[in-house]
Order: sequence, then C-alpha cells, then structure tokens
Amino acid sequence: MDFKDYYKILGVSPQADNKEIKKAYQVLAKKYHPDKNPGNKEAEEKFKEINEAYHAIADPAKRQKYDDLRANYEQWQNHGGRGSFDWSAWQQAPGGTGGYTRTMTQEEFNEMFGGDGGFSFGGGGFSDFFSTIFGMGQGFDRGFDRQQHPGRDLEGEITITLEEAYHGTKKLIDIGNRRIEASIPKGISNNMKIRLSGQGQAGLGGGRPGDLFLTVKVNSHPYFNRDGDDLKANLDIDFYTAVLGGEARVKTLAGEILIKIPPKTQAGKSFRLRGKGMPIMNQNGKFGDFYANISIVLPEKISDKEIETLRELKKHH
Repeated sequence: MDFKDYYKILGVSPQADNKEIKKAYQVLAKKYHPDKNPGNKEAEEKFKEINEAYHAIADPAKRQKYDDLRANYEQWQNHGGRGSFDWSAWQQAPGGTGGYTRTMTQEEFNEMFGGDGGFSFGGGGFSDFFSTIFGMGQGFDRGFDRQQHPGRDLEGEITITLEEAYHGTKKLIDIGNRRIEASIPKGISNNMKIRLSGQGQAGLGGGRPGDLFLTVKVNSHPYFNRDGDDLKANLDIDFYTAVLGGEARVKTLAGEILIKIPPKTQAGKSFRLRGKGMPIMNQNGKFGDFYANISIVLPEKISDKEIETLRELKKHH
C-alpha cells in the first residue's frame, strides 16, 4: 500500500489552517470536476484524489491521526525505509468506523461553493490507503450517492430567419454527443431566450437534469423591418398612381395583398394593414400590424409628349 501525501495533493503546507485547506480544495475541485471535464478520465481521477485529500485533513480528528501517521512514515523513510512500513498502529478495524466516518452534508457543500457552485457534486471511490486508515471505503462513497444533485443548466445560441420566426420552426442542435430538436415558437423576437427543460447536464445520484437555455438570434431582413410585433416595409408606386389613385400589391409574410391607393397620395404616407404583422407569441391567432410606407417612383421612360403635358399642368397649377 502506498502512502499518500494529502498536503502535497492539495498544494498546502502541513501547517495550513482549515481556511487555507478549504480554499485550496475549492479551487482544485472546480478545476478538475467531471462536469467541467466531460470524458476526461485523468481529470476524474484527479478530482477523486483531491476529494479524498480534503476529507482526510479537513476534519480535525482525522487530520490528527493522519499527521501522526505522516510523521512516523517520514521518520521511517529518513532511517532508510528498510523493509515494509508497519501500518497496524493506524489501521482501522475491518468494518469499523470509529470516530472518523463522516460525510459532507449538502449544507456544507453549499456553504463552500455557494448554492451548488454551478456544478453537481459526485463522490467517487476512496483509495486503499484512505480506507485502511479511516475505515470508510465504499460505505462512505454510498453516503454521497444517496444525495441527489441537479445537473448544470447549459446555454447556447441559434440563428433563424425572419420567415422562420413568423411561421415557427424546429432546429437540430448538438449538445455534446447528443442531438436534440428545439421547437422555436411563432413570433419569437431577437435575443429572446427559450428554455428546454431537462436538456442540460445530467444530474447525479438520481438528481434532475439541468435545462438548456437557447438565445435566439433573428436575422435582419432585406425588405421587412420589425418593430415589436409590427412589420414595416416601403411600397413603391408610380407617379400616375399617386396622383390619380389606383391599386398596388403589398408583399407581406402572409403573402401578397392588393390595396387601394386613393388619389393625391403623398410620399411618406403609411397604410396600416391590421393583423398582417408578426404573430404575437403565446397568443394563438393574434398578430401585429403591417405598415406600408409609400415611396413615389418616376417612370423609367417618359415621352416628350408626356413631359410637355406635365409642363402645361405645372403652368395651370
């Protein structure tokens, strides 16, 4: 059985107080926690080693026993380390727990990391050295397993078109080694977040999985401008329609609509089409409005006769 230097594992001196030990453990546990190193077996083993070291020297009774053992082990090494070290004076009786068995409570863990520290907590098996000295073994590990810890929430971002925001859509998203389908509701706005329950990180000890929060980016559109649930667009009409009146086709996300243009329509006038804007999110069947802003466009070709007629009209005007 190999001796473990728990002070060296945590990077603290043997004279460190509990505050220093606790701080060192917090830093290392966050760095090597499996939630932050998915699939990294080396980090997982390192986390177990850090966890074991903390439980060996954070408790005063266990620390005193460990310090006595450590001093004797170093003395044996300084004298040449001949033969095998005699562990019997510090060995816990089989099946016994003495005064050393102790699990970290959820309250202690919350106090150390602030809530759940942004990640769930897992125990992990203890080494033969730890089990021999403190008699905790797998029984101690199961003490952690009984505590349920929720999985971490995850965040992501997706980009959709204005048409997809109008009609609603479904998007496939890769989360680690999983592929899930996200339903994007009709009428969603730019930078709005949607919550996918249970699609975050898995919980530990039977705890509930975390959620996935998706920020939805809605691309700008070359023709439509969005203002909340309303849509706006320019509507080009020719000079004659503006003066004499007529009809014009307005393109909306719901399709083209024919509207009447009254005589003497000025540039900049806005026509309101009720209920032809964006769907109002979570209000089935309700829509914003559409505003068609008039722009007057001169004909590309004007005959000399038309120009002369316009001159006569200008004189009379």
